[in-house]
Amino acid sequence: MTDSPAPAVPASAEKLDRTVWLTAAVTVLGAIMSILDVTVVNIAMPTFQEKFDVTQAVAGWTMTAYTLALAAIIPVTGWAADRFGTKRLYLTALVLFVLGSLLCSEAWNISSLIGFRVLQGLGGGMLMPLGMTMMTRAAGPTRVGRVMAIMGIPMLLGPISGPILGGWLIESYSWPWIFRINLPIGLVALTAAALILPRDVTSRHEPFDWLGMVLLSPGLASLLYGVTQVPSHHTVATTAVLVPAAVGLALVAAFVVHALNTEHPLIDLRLFRNRSLATAVATMVLFACAFFGAAMLIPLYYQQVRGYGTLSAGLRIAPQGLGAMLTMPVAGRLVDRIGPGKIVLTGLALILLGVGSVFPWVDADTPYWRIALGLLVMGMGMGCTMMPTMSAAVAMLRDSEIARGTTMMNIINQVGSSIGTAVASVVLTNQLQSRQYTELGIASNMAPDKARQAAQHLPPGAIDTGLQNAAHAFGTTFLVSLALIACTVVPAALLPRRPAAAVSPAEVVPASGV
Repeated sequence: MTDSPAPAVPASAEKLDRTVWLTAAVTVLGAIMSILDVTVVNIAMPTFQEKFDVTQAVAGWTMTAYTLALAAIIPVTGWAADRFGTKRLYLTALVLFVLGSLLCSEAWNISSLIGFRVLQGLGGGMLMPLGMTMMTRAAGPTRVGRVMAIMGIPMLLGPISGPILGGWLIESYSWPWIFRINLPIGLVALTAAALILPRDVTSRHEPFDWLGMVLLSPGLASLLYGVTQVPSHHTVATTAVLVPAAVGLALVAAFVVHALNTEHPLIDLRLFRNRSLATAVATMVLFACAFFGAAMLIPLYYQQVRGYGTLSAGLRIAPQGLGAMLTMPVAGRLVDRIGPGKIVLTGLALILLGVGSVFPWVDADTPYWRIALGLLVMGMGMGCTMMPTMSAAVAMLRDSEIARGTTMMNIINQVGSSIGTAVASVVLTNQLQSRQYTELGIASNMAPDKARQAAQHLPPGAIDTGLQNAAHAFGTTFLVSLALIACTVVPAALLPRRPAAAVSPAEVVPASGV
């Protein structure tokens, strides 16, 4: 694509009107609950083990069950939104999530908690794609960059604020409060959604793709289950990972064949005829792998190498969120004016600078100001990257394609983030073992206080050497994330460098097909 001047846009069309802001308020409330819930529960694993007297593997099912429920429900969301309306479905999702949260807080054993997490996941899985759909429709293509920036706030801040909130609730109150905190937020979101969101007007009554659901929902769930087993087994080469992942890939591949040969598939893969969406998907996959892999490493470094608890580690990651907050609103406005291409490339350059100048070179006593500065620059880059990429995907979709398109992007984001976390976990584990860090009796999944106690029998010099080796293992793993970010530049360079209003219909859906 060649750059060309953007057409003049009336001032009235530029502003985010009251309807858009009110819709944003409702959808952000739902997104905050669903995203925070993942990170808040993640830090409660040791508490679940102690409370219910179970192993780490069993307690881990409280996260796995939620993830699998998300994977199963997200593919159905696009069809259901077109069939029943986004408002009705959004209210249903909120009810499921709030009810699941209430039941989780009253769980009497680990089995009941896992079961209630499934119910919570069914609601949570619909909140983000439905929110993006409603925001995109309310704003229109000329303002999609700014509304995606609003939706990006909980997506970027959730992994940072989750550990802080979860650590505070568990330390100050008790574990049920990590679920009870959703109740007042959910009730406010329900009331606001019922009063503010416009009445549904549905005109599409396509038949439901039962075969597509049988293939895609279990396929995604099986694939993600296999991937999520990687961190606990510390390797890909195990039956627990390979068998479910292979089954999942086979089912997803069968869905692809089915979707390209049926008139009304559950997820319309013919949307990839949209060059902007196809390029954005490639960018999003690589970016999600790099971002969520790095996001896992930073708090672990603070806990395992520097010896901080979850709450303290979460507070030290705050500069990343601050950086994102500084650039995200500006990036959203610029995307609407000049297109996402230049903005995303700028964001990736900032991330490469922030990560590459600090994290591959960390040791056991790297100054905090240096890490904080790297996180700040990294966050500024994230604010220019994630949601502008989403904007590129959905800005030129027709209104009838928005629900399916946003659903597909959420699937891509979920798969990419799971793969990124698994890759980072395997690389880190192998690095720790190769550097003999485990000889100190310290494992990457061990609580900091226990890790320090396990090393007390060793001479001080051995402890210091082990911690330095551990820091270098983290640094090497950060190089993998850095490489993935660098690879993301390739598809990002092909993103549109003009606003959606300046792109002709011929460029949106070329005649060549998939």
